[in-house]
Amino acid sequence: MPSVTAPSPSLLRQYLVLTKPRVTQLAVFCAVIGMFLATPVLPDMQKVIAGTIGIWLLAAAAFAVNCLIEQRIDARMLRTARRATATGTISSSQVIVFSGVLGGLGMFILYRWEKSLTMRLTFATFVGYAVIYTVFLKPATPMNIVIGGASGAMPPILGWAAVTNTISPESLIMFLIIFAWTPPHFWALALYRREEYAKVGMPMLPVTHGEAFTLLHILLYPVILVAVSLMPYGLGMSGMIYLISAIALNAIFMTYVIRLYNKYSDELAKSTFRYSITYLTLLFAALLVDHYWI
Repeated sequence: MPSVTAPSPSLLRQYLVLTKPRVTQLAVFCAVIGMFLATPVLPDMQKVIAGTIGIWLLAAAAFAVNCLIEQRIDARMLRTARRATATGTISSSQVIVFSGVLGGLGMFILYRWEKSLTMRLTFATFVGYAVIYTVFLKPATPMNIVIGGASGAMPPILGWAAVTNTISPESLIMFLIIFAWTPPHFWALALYRREEYAKVGMPMLPVTHGEAFTLLHILLYPVILVAVSLMPYGLGMSGMIYLISAIALNAIFMTYVIRLYNKYSDELAKSTFRYSITYLTLLFAALLVDHYWI
């Protein structure tokens, strides 16, 4: 019986994959929450729409650059081997043009309809992730995800600045939540992908320091996350709806990481990774609901 080859994804879809749409969606979601929390009433919807599109485009451009820089590594990893940059379906020059168009359009939108602070902060985030993290930090240190996590934690600040043209203590608290969330989130993935990272010589924590050391850090960082995630209530930024939600979400997260620490398995690491995404989404959604609850 002849073998059946799966059809190749369309060229448009291959370009879309380069923007890491799921990661982009979560980042933009956190930015939008920042926009709505920035005012006691509904924000100017023109600012919300322009800020959302501009931040989305620049985030997509940064991820495309990331795929371009890591194309040789991606080609050797099962998780990323089918990316168009890894297979050569899309050339380096095409990715540069694609990223340039997305980034340029995003910058124009933020310059035209948003305050200059948002544009500068978003561009700095682009450089921080696409260049500083991808080129220098990721291949240099096993703590790359901790240091580079600052770029990934910027969306709430970008969203807040899009509406108010300021960086507030509230937006910094949301930044800290994502910053503390990033290491256990990513290290859970790195654990069950550690052989792939080892094969390409990427100094991820499970590769350089082993499973037990990584599990200890996955256990400790959520403790910091619990404390940080309760700050919105402690500082009067939110009320009981958020507090109850945060306690429940943190309890589930801690259950996952304690189980993972006590008896590791790849399946449990995958479940922990997936729940961490749900955790952040629901935590920020709770902030929004609490903000407008009457």
